[in-house]
Amino acid sequence: MDTEDLPSRTLWPPLSGAAERATYLCLLPLALGLAAVALLGDYPGRELAQRATIAWGAALLAFSGAAHWGLALSGRLPWRAASLAGAFAPLPVAALAVLSGGQRGLALLVVGFGGLWLYEHRVLGAALPPAYVALRRTLSVVSCVLLTLTMFVSDVAGLP
Repeated sequence: MDTEDLPSRTLWPPLSGAAERATYLCLLPLALGLAAVALLGDYPGRELAQRATIAWGAALLAFSGAAHWGLALSGRLPWRAASLAGAFAPLPVAALAVLSGGQRGLALLVVGFGGLWLYEHRVLGAALPPAYVALRRTLSVVSCVLLTLTMFVSDVAGLP
């Protein structure tokens, strides 16, 4: 993608503090899921916590891809194959994670968040405001860490 075709970073409004806080609050269910898988004493409770963590992670991943769809619809990103792939790819990965479940589902989510971050950073980095790129990097790293830890704890807890 040519950088000449990308919108200027100066046309973006500043990131609001409320939006940033809301973004970080979206990570809370992943942390709670990790704690529940680690601390609940019964197998059905841990399994439910793992499934809830996968569902929430899938929703976050699909939501992150939908942001690109909204940017393309609003004319902030060009309608190119890479833009459309960045908007749509997280959705089937998220759905496959939910269908796979267990540690495989958690691993798919880690790959999905990592891949989306690479796409945003490498392909769209010049088109997106620096504050957004930094926020998405933090969101992606924390999501990947929490999901990976949940995968490890699931293994120790005897969950698939």
